[in-house]
Parts: sequence; C-alpha cells; structure tokens
Amino acid sequence: GKKSSRLLTKVKDEEKGKEVTMSDTVIQYDQMVQNALLSVVRDILTDTAKFGLPGNHHFYITFRTDYPDVKIPAYLKEKYPEEMTIVLQNQFWDLKTDEDHFEISLSFNRKREHLSVPFSALIGFFDPSVDFGLHFHSNELEDDEAEMGSEETGMTPPASTSQIPSAQSTEDAAKEQPRTDKKKTDESATDNVVTLDSFRKK
Repeated sequence: GKKSSRLLTKVKDEEKGKEVTMSDTVIQYDQMVQNALLSVVRDILTDTAKFGLPGNHHFYITFRTDYPDVKIPAYLKEKYPEEMTIVLQNQFWDLKTDEDHFEISLSFNRKREHLSVPFSALIGFFDPSVDFGLHFHSNELEDDEAEMGSEETGMTPPASTSQIPSAQSTEDAAKEQPRTDKKKTDESATDNVVTLDSFRKK
C-alpha cells in the first residue's frame, strides 16, 4: 500500500530528474558519428586480421603520433612528430585489434617494427582500390585547426610519398599509388569520402 506508493513516487521523481537532465544537455552528434565511423575501421581491420586483404584492397591509415598511448619506434616518432600514414598492402604481420586499439608489425627500411595505435588517434582511413575514405577529427586536432583557422574537408592520399614512411618492401608501385591517384581522387572520389564536416552546419 503506502510503501509501494512511496516507491512508485520515488521512481517517478527519478524519471523526472532524468528527463530534466536530458533536456538540459546537447546530443553529441559529432562524437556519436565519429564513434560509429571508427567502429567501421575496427571491423575492417578485425576482418583483415582474420582473413587477410581481399582482392586489390589495401589501406592507407593516417594517425596522430603525438596522441596518448600511441606506441611507435622513437626514430619514427622523431621523423613524424605529429602524424604519419602507414600502408597495409603486401607485407604486414601480427595485426590484432580490440575495442580501443590495433597493433601491427610493418617493415621500415627492411626492419620489422611493431606499432600500437588507439582508434581514437586516427585521422583518416583510405582504400584507393575502391575510392573509399573516412576522415576523423580528434579533439586535439580540432583545437589545432581552430588555432590555425584551417578546416579539413576530406581524407585523400598524401600528395607526396615523402609523407608516407617506407612501410612495405614490395613497393615502388605501391609507394607511387598516392601520386597517380591524387588528381583522380580529388575529382571523382571526393563524394566517397565520409567526413564529420559533412554533418556540420557551415
């Protein structure tokens, strides 16, 4: 009787409190979309770890080297103090993923190195075989862009191979890919690049 009535009143009060709280907050659409897009990359890399790369698929993955918990060799960090792009194509080893990060071994100047990268450190993911790309904004990246007054509009492969470390040893054709695809990507593949800016009001 009275006890159950008081309990019901308490539950209703708590629900009202939640409703008030919800009405006072802003839905973080950008963060929700970014998390969803990162889960796409996570699924792709998980499948790649299990089954390898199908057909002509290969990936350019750009990430922030100065992001917390990124683990790369010191000489690569020195050479790429802010960001770097790795290529997953012909030779890679020990690819592993979990909810928060992925690990992979790649060959740099014929020396195998192990990298560990949180998914939240990713800036871009691009598969030139199908002109598909995803572009991400970490909080730190957005702050940097705000300070510089610049705004990225999409993820495309680097214009120069000098921006891509030598992470493959099979190679020249793969290394030249960004140069030959640059104009084609700019002209015809931009529509296939998903960027958070697409969801923002200009």
